[in-house]
Amino acid sequence: MRKATALSSDKTVTEVARDLGVSPEGLRGWVKQATVDRGEGPAGALTSAEREELAQLRRKVRELEKTVGILGKATAFFAQDKMR
Repeated sequence: MRKATALSSDKTVTEVARDLGVSPEGLRGWVKQATVDRGEGPAGALTSAEREELAQLRRKVRELEKTVGILGKATAFFAQDKMR
């Protein structure tokens, strides 16, 4: 696994990235996220699982907002129809 190699090596991230054929910036990102996932990141940093959950919850909120909008329009339509 690429993250483990960079974390357990005595080489610099740039050297490991060159050995793996990936960009140093990409490998630094993976190392940073692996550190957070192990619970060793800065306060408030989201783990990969938390990021996925947040994305799912945001999708669900958008879906529910659309539903509420449709229900609001339907309510207004039927309220107008009832007044006629």
